[in-house]
Amino acid sequence: MKKTTFFIVGKHAVLEALKNPSRKVERVLLTEDALKKLNRENQSQNLFKNISYFYKSRRELDNLCGRDETAHQGLVAEVEQIEEITLKEFIISNKKKNVNLIALEDVTDPRNIGSIIRSAVAFNIDGIVVKERSFPFKSKLLYKSASGGTEHIKIFKVSNINTSLKFLKTKDFWVSAFDISASKDFTSNNWNGKNVLLFGSEGFGLKSKTLLNSDFKFKVKMNTNIESLNISNTVSVVCHHIFNSIKSK
Repeated sequence: MKKTTFFIVGKHAVLEALKNPSRKVERVLLTEDALKKLNRENQSQNLFKNISYFYKSRRELDNLCGRDETAHQGLVAEVEQIEEITLKEFIISNKKKNVNLIALEDVTDPRNIGSIIRSAVAFNIDGIVVKERSFPFKSKLLYKSASGGTEHIKIFKVSNINTSLKFLKTKDFWVSAFDISASKDFTSNNWNGKNVLLFGSEGFGLKSKTLLNSDFKFKVKMNTNIESLNISNTVSVVCHHIFNSIKSK
């Protein structure tokens, strides 16, 4: 049975998909200039081996991107979803001493999710836990914002965030909730070991029920001129600090 396909756009999103042996690329639509540039920058790799590609004008690609108004950079690919292992399978097979997962509750904006994925990959986060029903996995904006990061991290789609948090706690994970009401700055914590970094939506934050499933509550300390950071910026600040604190020990 043929799997459902969808389009991803942008140079980095398409390039990393082509390089990923786990990603099935059905076809690539691109301008002649984009193909020349790709071949010039990746001369040692046969990016289009066994993959069909078709020349399209920029206007045709603009029309394909439609309402998303995504900057396609002359490159669009039709792909299948990657076959992911489940969260439980990952935990059972994982042998690492230090494991950091991000869990997102009600974060639905594809630009924010894409930026979070990009930061997670940059700072060696092991996976992202998301609610399956609200995760926009077919969004062109998500893949463009992730800049190829979706090809380099495990995304665990679960039916219930709280059930997953309870499961992870039974497997020696500490759940740290990032909440504006917290009094303790996250940089004071020792981030070695197994951690779940829990973030809520920008508008409403984490639900009270979800906060009850956390072991700690932290904030990102900043001056009083700004009430809060964008969710993707907050995640990036946190991941950067943890990456460097673990790396230095």
